[in-house]
Amino acid sequence: MYIYDEIDQAIVDERVKQYRDQTRRFLAGELSDEEFRPLRLQNGLYIQRHAPMLRIAVPYGMLSSRQLRKLGDIAKRYDRGYGHFSTRQNLQLNWPQLEDVPDILAELATVQMHAIQTSGNCIRNITTDQFAGVAPDEVVDPRAIAEIARQWSTFHPEFALLPRKFKIAVSGTKQDRALIQTHDIGLEFYRDQEDKIAVRVWVGGGLGRTPILGSVIREHLEWQHVLTYCEAIIRVYNLHGRRDNAYKARIKILVKALGIEEFRRQVEEEWQYLKDSPNTITEAELARVSKYFTQMPYETLSDHDAGFDSAIASNPAFAAWVKRNTHPHKQPGYRAVTLSLKSHGRPPGDITSEQMHIVADLADEYSFGEVRPSHEQNLILADVKLSDLYSLWEKARAAGLATPNIGLLTDIICCPGGDFCALANAKSIPIAEAIQMQFDDLDYLYDIGEIELNISGCMNACGHHHVGHIGILGVDKDGSEWYQVTLGGKQGNDASIGTVLGPSFAAEEMPGVIQKLIDVYVRERTPEERFIDTVRRIGVAPFKTHVYGEKKKEVAHA
Repeated sequence: MYIYDEIDQAIVDERVKQYRDQTRRFLAGELSDEEFRPLRLQNGLYIQRHAPMLRIAVPYGMLSSRQLRKLGDIAKRYDRGYGHFSTRQNLQLNWPQLEDVPDILAELATVQMHAIQTSGNCIRNITTDQFAGVAPDEVVDPRAIAEIARQWSTFHPEFALLPRKFKIAVSGTKQDRALIQTHDIGLEFYRDQEDKIAVRVWVGGGLGRTPILGSVIREHLEWQHVLTYCEAIIRVYNLHGRRDNAYKARIKILVKALGIEEFRRQVEEEWQYLKDSPNTITEAELARVSKYFTQMPYETLSDHDAGFDSAIASNPAFAAWVKRNTHPHKQPGYRAVTLSLKSHGRPPGDITSEQMHIVADLADEYSFGEVRPSHEQNLILADVKLSDLYSLWEKARAAGLATPNIGLLTDIICCPGGDFCALANAKSIPIAEAIQMQFDDLDYLYDIGEIELNISGCMNACGHHHVGHIGILGVDKDGSEWYQVTLGGKQGNDASIGTVLGPSFAAEEMPGVIQKLIDVYVRERTPEERFIDTVRRIGVAPFKTHVYGEKKKEVAHA
């Protein structure tokens, strides 16, 4: 965990005072809606379908148990007793009162939290791999540099009013779990041939109305120049990005219009004015910031524990959970654990105030007091000893946090959709719940294996449906809610954008449509293939034929 210094705390405290006065002036009629809008947005406050929505920042997905307890307290006092973890690792409150938001921000500041730049046309929360620092395939722990980038981007005066929102992801592992190719800027840290830390820079990725995977703008960048090179990219975007059309304002549209070669030329030219400037990161600065991260007091352990092995052998339910919900750790004798927020009958990513307190207690008891939200809308305890896994599982299961479905079909990524969001064309949560009920059979889920299913309620793609093996998009058709299906999307090193299957479906058809897609996979797969492998091998056509062929027969019989 990063611990604030006095400057961090002073900035956050001052922002709370500023926003309290801005809210007072708005409620007194001294500020118009138009004047207040950019002020509330840069403090994370949206006006949604039924109430304001406050998005609270969780920089690069790191929470302390103290912070999670505070979030639980805030959700209970100022909201309806729950929060929602988003695909950008932040927490959203769906029912706060506008006049209470200054008090919420003041409470957040007491535990080194805020909602700064979680919305608006600025640089948003920087995200990274939920297993940063513990993943066996990690080459470079990127969190200290992510923190330096957070400090650089917060309140950056030149980038406070960009053409559109701007998102940066950082990864330091061999396998990308931070979706760097779908971000405006993706920073991929690696070690070069001289064993020095370098960065592969991706630019122009994004989902939404026009899904595009990013392009490599620079293959080898010395890590010291991360800030200045990013600044050069954003300067070119700020200068040329479209402000006349919100649908064409993202950097991906500019990169596509100019072409990556011309965009690269302009960035390199701009970088010559910035290279070796004071924003160049020095070894001393990296060391200074690194000291503000708490060091985990790992014990010297073996990768074998007799009690753990015995529990695996004697308890099939525990063994299934270990297989799906625990992950390798670079430290012998430890595992990272995913606590599932995807129990059947609950909206994916939602967590109650009581569960927040329980997870905080589990983190204190088993994982050095640290919790990490993931892009998949679950929670990670990154440092659990093998000998503690059985006890942790029992307590997590009692709290409804141990569904053994991580990576399986019911581990659904889902935005709040039309139940809450004013931008949504259709509801997302009822579709997720209907699919969960259709596949409420763990043995069947284990048989069909890893499948990523993502749901978005509108083209903004907050549910990342474009990169789901199966993607579902809510669309409006003559005032009714319908759902478009895509196949073949994927995140990771070999990321891909899904292909639209065909015409959209009514809500009640969706569980059956997913079943038909699975039926084709089960029929066509080879023994070693996952769902995405089969889709890539045989293409979309067999799936389309089965789904729409059956649909036409049903219509004919009717």
